[in-house]
Amino acid sequence: MDGQKKGMRRRGEALEDAILLAACEELYETGYTRLTMESVATRAGTNKAVLYRRWGNKSELVIAALHKYVPKITDEIPNTGNLRDDVVTYLRGLTAPLKSIGAQTMRGLMTEPLVGGSLIASLPQVIQPRSESKLMVAMTAILKNAEIRGEVCFEKLSARIISLPLDLLRYELITMQEPISDEAITEIVDDIFMPVVRSNNQSAENNDNEDN
Repeated sequence: MDGQKKGMRRRGEALEDAILLAACEELYETGYTRLTMESVATRAGTNKAVLYRRWGNKSELVIAALHKYVPKITDEIPNTGNLRDDVVTYLRGLTAPLKSIGAQTMRGLMTEPLVGGSLIASLPQVIQPRSESKLMVAMTAILKNAEIRGEVCFEKLSARIISLPLDLLRYELITMQEPISDEAITEIVDDIFMPVVRSNNQSAENNDNEDN
């Protein structure tokens, strides 16, 4: 097989795809710490110089491989019938790709200051300005569905409250530097987000009663 690889004259996208696939295979078999540019080049049937012409170091190579092969986040908006389950379902779907990466790889990349931010940015839209975030669009849709069911008054919710589960998810990712557990997501929703939403709604109802 290696002989066949070395005998093939691959260029451009075909060569790049072979290298990125080799990087993913090497990452999952040996781990981030033991992965080297040389080991990836050997698996891909090429040489280190080819890799270095495209990526400056193994961190850049691994990020490119993850960006290509890590499962993408679905655009589907959960509609389970209640706000709590919608948010839990959405956050779990959002973090599912991180679990395929593994804690060792995440820590290895995020502890390198020049690429840690690039890793987070490449792990589908985890950090973006609120005004540009597709995740905020999804949270808005979830909350508007909840409003239709009579669970919330959307216009009373600030952008900070809408983004609260996402902000806490980012904080968890940055501080723990490992895939986020289902238990952590449940705590974010049940212990923080839902009480804030309920309190906000109660305050809004009290204000409306006072005005009447």
